[in-house]
Order: sequence, then C-alpha cells, then structure tokens
Amino acid sequence: MPGGSNYLQLMFSPIKRIAAIHDLSGYGKVSLTVVIPILSSMGFQVCPLPTAVLSSNTEMPGFRFVDLTDNMRDFIEHWKSLNLEFNAIYSGFLGSHHQIEMVKDFIEYFRRPDQLVVVDPVLGDDGRLYDSMTPDMVNEMKTLIARAGIITPNLTEACALLDIPYDEKMNEPELKQLLKALSNAGPQIVIITNVHKSDRKKQTFVYAYNKLDRRTWKVQCDYVPANYPGTGDAFTSVLIGCLMQGDSLPVALDRAVQFISTAVRATYGHAHDPKAGIFLERVLPNLSAPFRPSSFELLEQD
Repeated sequence: MPGGSNYLQLMFSPIKRIAAIHDLSGYGKVSLTVVIPILSSMGFQVCPLPTAVLSSNTEMPGFRFVDLTDNMRDFIEHWKSLNLEFNAIYSGFLGSHHQIEMVKDFIEYFRRPDQLVVVDPVLGDDGRLYDSMTPDMVNEMKTLIARAGIITPNLTEACALLDIPYDEKMNEPELKQLLKALSNAGPQIVIITNVHKSDRKKQTFVYAYNKLDRRTWKVQCDYVPANYPGTGDAFTSVLIGCLMQGDSLPVALDRAVQFISTAVRATYGHAHDPKAGIFLERVLPNLSAPFRPSSFELLEQD
C-alpha cells in the first residue's frame, strides 16, 4: 500500500469527488461543459472521464468527433494506480457498447459504501431513438441501469428500456407502473423527465419513484416554446449536487426543475440560437441562493 501524505490526500480529500463519464463539446452547452461548472459551483470536485471530444454539440451541422474509447482504458488504469475513491459516479452519453461495458466495470471496481451511482441512459427523445442508438445499444444500456442507484431517462428512453411503445399521452397510473417496472430492473430511484400531460403542452412534469419508501413524486415544469440541448445534463447535475448536499429527493427534484426553468427563461428572451444551449453562466449563482419549495407533490403512497 502506498504511504505518506500524498496517499492520504488522495484517499481523504475534504471535498467530495464525482467521476463524470460524459463527452466533451468545445461549443454548445452539453455534457461536461454543463456538468463541471454546475457541480463545481455546488462545492464538488468533478473528475471528468471523457468518452469523446467534439468540436461542438451534435445539434451543430458539420461537427467534428474524436472517439476516446481506447484512451478511456488508459485513463481508468491510471486512476486505479492512484487509488482514487469517488463519492459519486455519474455517466451520460455513451457512444458504443464497448463504452457501456467499460462503465459497468468502472462502477464495480470503484464502488464503495454510501456511493451515489447515477446513470442517465441517453438513447433518444420525442418518441424516437438517436441515429447512433441501435437495438444492441439499448440492450446494453439495460445491463448498465441495473448497476445504478438512480436513473434519469426521459419518457422516450424509459419506454425503450422496457420495450414498450412510446405514448406521449400516458396517464398517471401508467406512468407509475413504468417507474416501478424500471425500478424492478435494479435502480432504487427512477426519475422520468419530459412528461407531457396536456394537449396544448403548456406544462411538462418530472416523475420519480423511490422503491425504498415506495413513494412517487411529481414536479411541475413551466413550459417555454424552445428546445435547448443539455438541459437534461443540467437537470441531473443539479439533482446529484442537491442529494450530495443532503436534500431529500423531492426537494432535489424541485431545485433542479426550478434551476432549469430559470435558465431556459434567462436564455429565451435573447436572440440566441437554441442549438447552442442555455446561458448557464447567467444562472449559476442561483445554485447558492435561498431555496423555496414550490411545486413537488406526493402522489398516493403504495
């Protein structure tokens, strides 16, 4: 076992550490360019493990892409040699089944008691899978969520993971069954985002189920007629930060929803290309502002 003060610093950092396994885009607020500033501003050390480097997010035409799958193996081996420990592991977009296997191995090797393991199973949105997401990728993602404590799919991804047809107008009893079915696959907490329950789409909702206490929560989101990439990454990042600060699940959900709503509104009023993402820098100070719970609701407890 290594000795001396350097080893002690590695093992017993006074700042909680989060391993963030995401891609890195040079332009456009998504993935690591969202995850790092949010969690850092909330007081956590983010250790990024990039899965790919892109010139911009994939919403921009002509983006350039560098796959880092082979490099990830070397980075992970170095982290092992440093005896690093993490208070949380957070994975997002993964570009191949090889990367999914690597993340599963990463979780098993670096797992520790009381660790938060969060998987955002990025597969698709608005009723369809992304072009790079094959049926094999969906099947591999099913094996990854089984190792997570928390998963945060949107409604499209939740349906894909359960091999059921996407239904934008799914009713509340059906949504509760969806949450429980995903929880039965392994995670303790399942959070489904981007749920529409109005024909006019004036509201969206986040639903969450915790099988430990068998409670289901609902949080209402204000609707703004714009679509910004990276808001899912921002939502999950704030959620993780809140839970690691000691907030309850409903309060963490509420704080994350309020932060995203504020960021979207702060961006929407400007003549700004939505594909570039939200004006994150304008709203980061809100993460340290006093919080007023506003919209979370406990549904009938089982």
